Order: sequence, then structure tokens, then C-alpha cells
Amino acid sequence: MRLTKEQLERYARHISLKEVGAQGQAKLLESKVLIIGAGGLGSPAAMYLAAAGIGTIGLVDPDTVELSNLQRQIIHANKDVGNPKVISGKETIQAMNLDVDVVTYQEWVSSANITDIIKDRDYDFIIEATDNFDSKFLINDACVLLQKPFSHAGVLQFFGQTMTYVPGKGLCYRCLFLNPPPTHTVPNNKEVGVLGVVPGIIGTIQATEGIKYLLGIGELLTGKLLVFDAMTMDFRKVEVSARNGCNACGENSTL
Repeated sequence: MRLTKEQLERYARHISLKEVGAQGQAKLLESKVLIIGAGGLGSPAAMYLAAAGIGTIGLVDPDTVELSNLQRQIIHANKDVGNPKVISGKETIQAMNLDVDVVTYQEWVSSANITDIIKDRDYDFIIEATDNFDSKFLINDACVLLQKPFSHAGVLQFFGQTMTYVPGKGLCYRCLFLNPPPTHTVPNNKEVGVLGVVPGIIGTIQATEGIKYLLGIGELLTGKLLVFDAMTMDFRKVEVSARNGCNACGENSTL
């Protein structure tokens, strides 16, 4: 595609990067990213992807905005309390960048709809920005099944983690964690809290991974779990390998 005069100005700092250039920016404008979860992780991811000029962004979330969300879910504002998160997110993105087509799915992801949602616009990259284990495993399994790359992330209190799955490279989420933990055995953010900036940091990293994948540049977090501790400001990468016999990405998958 040929960039317009306005797009050349809007994305000038991208175009100045030899790793991106006008051709790379055009590629971003033609790309499609699905964000599952429009909360603490999905908010910064969506906003930075929109600012970067991702042509199509899908937002999946069944919930409405609550006042307690605003401490970290920066895509929403006071005026949005009580409104669907996907609508609030769409309005924020469209106010930021009219180049972006926002597709909304106000529903829970389940085994009944996950593949249809991913196939709806044939998304190029998936961002898993959910806050429960069932959804995380479901998204992993669907992406492995459909051969779609995705970024996983999780946050709690002062800590965050993220990794990237690319078909045929490294491990999937189920390789590392096997199965969801029993219900109520792991605390959640509502019970123990989360520092508002932590999902912002991790969600922005997820957006970075998506952009790098779409452009085919840099080194992705494949085969690595990036762990962040806000109290010490430590980032560390844990090298991890695909698990033999994984039910999702193994040779004898049982998905």
C-alpha cells in the first residue's frame, strides 16, 4: 500500500528506523491483531498498537467498566463506568487514530467460540491479556491448533511475566504450566491487589512483541519467560524448553 501524506507525518519516527521504514509501516497498517481482555494488560497493549498504526485491532471482553478498573485500565475513563469495555476501548482507539479498524466481541471466550473469533478476521497475532487460568489455557490451545502466534502475560501484586509462542519455535503455555491449577488455590488481583503500573509495563512489552513479530525484526520471547519484579526493578529471562508429550504442541497432540 502507498502511505498518504498524513500517514508519512504521523508515522515519521517509525519510518526513520531502518528496521521499519515506509514498507514496514505499510505492513503494520495491513496487519490484524486480536487482544483478548480489555483490562490492565489489554489497555496499554491496545493503545500502543493503535498508535503504531496496526490496521485492524480486535477487542474481546464481556465486562463493563467499573470504577475500580481505572487504577490500571488506562484505555477507560470516568465517563465509561457502566459501559462495555470493548465499546470504551474502541472509542479511545478511534479518538487516537482513525487508521485503525476496531472489531469488538463483547463475549467470554469459550471452546464454542474461540476459533471462530480468531478466524473472523484471520488475525495475524493474538495477545492473551486475560486474568484467569481457564482462558489462558483455552487461548493457548486454540492458537496452537490454528497455528497462530500469541503473547501470554500474567500479573499479580508487584510481579509480571510474559512469553511469546510462535508455531514451530520454542514452547507453548501448556508446555510450561501443564494444566490450570485447582479453583481457589491461586490468589487473584481482586483478592491480593496489583500495582497499577505493572500490567502497563507487561502489556506494553506484549505490544512490542506483536510489532516485532509482524515486522519480522529482533529477537522474540520464544523459549523464554520474562519475569519482572517492580520492587527490585529486576527483569530476568528464564530459558525454557518445549515439553516432550505436550498435549497441545507435542507430536501426539490430543487437542
